[in-house]
Amino acid sequence: MEPEKALFRLEITRKALKDIEHLSPKLKKKLREILLNRVAVDPYSGKKLVGDLSGYRSIRLNLQDRIVYRIDEEHQVIYILRARSHYEDL
Repeated sequence: MEPEKALFRLEITRKALKDIEHLSPKLKKKLREILLNRVAVDPYSGKKLVGDLSGYRSIRLNLQDRIVYRIDEEHQVIYILRARSHYEDL
């Protein structure tokens, strides 16, 4: 089966890059698969966040860590904001 083609371009913020540096190699691989095969193809599959994080979405990376992102429909870009457990400082 051929992988689906990404409909959105991914942009990773500096803060998310710092988060990724602290992930284990196994989680980095899982993150890459989620970003390329799920988020870039169907960004609306992530859970809508509420309250102060309204407008953002989240997908579980593991039991404690989440991928937090925002969709820019007009430019077809997904901004990856965090790849760890803490939502503050977005």
